[in-house]
Amino acid sequence: MSVDFATQRLRMVDGQVRTTDVTSLEIIDAMLAVPREDFVPARKRALSYVDEDLEIAPALGGNRPRFLMEASPFAKMLQMADIRPGDFVLDVGAGTGYGAAILSHLASSVVALESDTTLAEHATTALQRLGYDNVAVVNGELNKGYPTQGPYDVIVVEGSVDEVPQVMFDQLKEHGRLVAVVGRGNSGSARLYVREGKTVSGRPVFNAAVQPLPGFDKPAAFQF
Repeated sequence: MSVDFATQRLRMVDGQVRTTDVTSLEIIDAMLAVPREDFVPARKRALSYVDEDLEIAPALGGNRPRFLMEASPFAKMLQMADIRPGDFVLDVGAGTGYGAAILSHLASSVVALESDTTLAEHATTALQRLGYDNVAVVNGELNKGYPTQGPYDVIVVEGSVDEVPQVMFDQLKEHGRLVAVVGRGNSGSARLYVREGKTVSGRPVFNAAVQPLPGFDKPAAFQF
């Protein structure tokens, strides 16, 4: 029996996104337009619209597993970022490319940064197949951002981090915004950072428990 993904997509938006204070019509329209199932591994495709973080790569070789972020916190973070049609966006931890596809509807162009080569290849294939030609997928360490193409109007970090490295703030344009979930588990907080001159100020906007990205672990403190 085939799965009616279009109906599931509508239910995701109506039940997971609209009900959590996401009022941006642009974000809602983008989430209705992008086929999330095309960015999910075949073995998990039937679960594409589940209301939780969805594993897209298992833990291998000492690396932590990777996840597609739950729809609600992701949409709320995009709303925080106030993305405009002319913006140039860096998507950090792009995974299989779903977030970049959503961003492509909101911004002028998107750089999708991914450290895992297999995920980056999946993202490139899916985005090209679906015609998202304003997205460039690049491979590199997530915690370094991608200064080669910067600076950016908006940086979106698709996963939780212990802290945001200064090098990523340095890649923001004047009045640029960065959104990230800082902290693990129930202590996580979705934060909005804004650059004004040489100063970057940040504030918490809502609590969020999302899966962590690799490379952002705070070094363990030395104890006597």
